[in-house]
Amino acid sequence: MNALSRNLAIESPRLSPRPVPASAYLIALAGALLFVLLTAQAFFRAGLAGWSVGLAYILYDSALLAFTGRKIGALTRPLPIPMTTVGPLPTLGAIIAAHNEAGVLKVTIDHLLAQDRPPETILIADDGSTDDTAAVLESLYRLAPPPLGVMSDPAPGEPRLRWLRLPHGGKARALNQAMLWLDTDLVMTIDADTLIDAGALSAMRAAFAGDPDLVAATGVLTPICGPSLKGRFFEWFQRYEYVRNFLSRYAWGRVNSLLLVSGAFGAYRREALLTVGGFDPLCLVEDYELTHRLHRHSADRGLGWRVAVVGEATARTDAPASLIGFLKQRRRWFGGYLQTQFWNRDMIGNPHFGALGRAHMPVKTLDTLQPIYGITAFGVLVTLLVTGRLFVASAVLAVMLAKVTLDLGYHLWSIHLYRRWTGKHEGLGLGAAMLASLLEPFTFQLLRHIGALWGWHAFLTGRETWGWQQRTAIGVEAGR
Repeated sequence: MNALSRNLAIESPRLSPRPVPASAYLIALAGALLFVLLTAQAFFRAGLAGWSVGLAYILYDSALLAFTGRKIGALTRPLPIPMTTVGPLPTLGAIIAAHNEAGVLKVTIDHLLAQDRPPETILIADDGSTDDTAAVLESLYRLAPPPLGVMSDPAPGEPRLRWLRLPHGGKARALNQAMLWLDTDLVMTIDADTLIDAGALSAMRAAFAGDPDLVAATGVLTPICGPSLKGRFFEWFQRYEYVRNFLSRYAWGRVNSLLLVSGAFGAYRREALLTVGGFDPLCLVEDYELTHRLHRHSADRGLGWRVAVVGEATARTDAPASLIGFLKQRRRWFGGYLQTQFWNRDMIGNPHFGALGRAHMPVKTLDTLQPIYGITAFGVLVTLLVTGRLFVASAVLAVMLAKVTLDLGYHLWSIHLYRRWTGKHEGLGLGAAMLASLLEPFTFQLLRHIGALWGWHAFLTGRETWGWQQRTAIGVEAGR
């Protein structure tokens, strides 16, 4: 067992479970019991009270919007002037974990090399690829295949670029092996389907240089889905979803409770990453699980570590452009989220972990049931319509319209803040945003919930693994 594995065994609640406080079970039980009681109202109560499960769903979602809105209100104030650091910025090594990504490697590497401050090392962690990856790296960068488990010499003409060939073992194992070959201050993970925008790495370096307590940071991602009609449809909804999600991360980051550093574009202090044992190979969402361990280690030792989102560090990432691709992605995401929540259940309601334990972990516990509430509420509404109870159905639709109106106002305001925060305007038209807000509760939101229910099945049965996603947008750019 190497040092990284030993650290994981010590730090991981999966491998070293902690005592679970009664508060964790009470919060989970309350959410489940409330669901049963509210759903039962459809059989015993007349009028709008019969749709109590839907009312609870709306009130809960509105409360989360209120919290996020309060925290992101800080973005209405003048944004800080980008820091100019006296002295050297932290060194940065980028790892591209790639399994059969020959078609997109060049454009991903080129975007890294084109940065004003490119990484000191760009390491291709080749996770047992069986496609043309070797041919691409040899023909384009003149990299000779190294022995398995050994990092190549620098590419002739581009000394930053190296190649690490590994037997196929999954993304987490590839990242863990690769980070051991780096000696930089920061380790950055980049998916092979992610294109880093100009200036993003300088912003990321500056964020770490300016905050010695910052141990992990995520960039802001924009989904791209390719030029097809269905691709544009999925990109339309996902783009606005990502806006809300990253603003929500900013909000939780303000109370040092951010739990997700996107593996597609995330950076870590290397020493902190090694200390907590790197990425867990058995988790479906290794980036999400790792952040919990960073918070846990910091709280246990009173280190004051912080996790943040860097608004000036932006990138585009290839997102699912088909119904099945989208549902499979959300199945894995939600199944991995349930995994992580279960392993870290000792943090739920635990004041030892500060605002994360008192607030965010209880919220994430209730979030495990949110798609079940949402799908059930929609099913009750459909039943009302089918059985001819139009008066009650009309009242339900009126409540939903009020909620849509609230969401629309929040959505338009959040887009304004997001533009100021990130400087990104493309694809965020207000007219299209209004239409998306009106249609989302009856379309895209239901798809998200269906994917989450599939994730529940994956979690309960253990029938889920990492899968390959067809590139529909990055591949187009790579071919130009």
